[in-house]
Amino acid sequence: MAHDLFEAARDAMKFAHAPYSKFPVGAAIRADDGKIYTGANIENLSFPQGWCAEPTAIGCMVMGGAKKIVEMAVIAEKLALCPPCGGCRQKIAEFADAGTRIYLCDEAGVQKTLTMDELLPLSFKTDILG
Repeated sequence: MAHDLFEAARDAMKFAHAPYSKFPVGAAIRADDGKIYTGANIENLSFPQGWCAEPTAIGCMVMGGAKKIVEMAVIAEKLALCPPCGGCRQKIAEFADAGTRIYLCDEAGVQKTLTMDELLPLSFKTDILG
């Protein structure tokens, strides 16, 4: 099933707005409603004001009415197996659980699978703090 997420993330990457870094990234989420939500990084000349592909996909998921990430794929044009950055890991953790699968891709497809707990072992726990 991860292949459809890879394809969705790869297709989303085409919409990246990355004129400054020249580093397009795409992400795709399979949510608890069974739908796939996608995102790409969207940069801004004021670098801290841009956002990554993963929160773009999360925003689409939330606006679509879904509540939980079941699995997620990430791909970057210039870096095989590009993991989500630290900030994105915590953003993903907000909508995932420890066993949520995160697929790291290259141009050929999914090459590595991590659980959310492997990706961010000491995340803030929403069931404790929230």
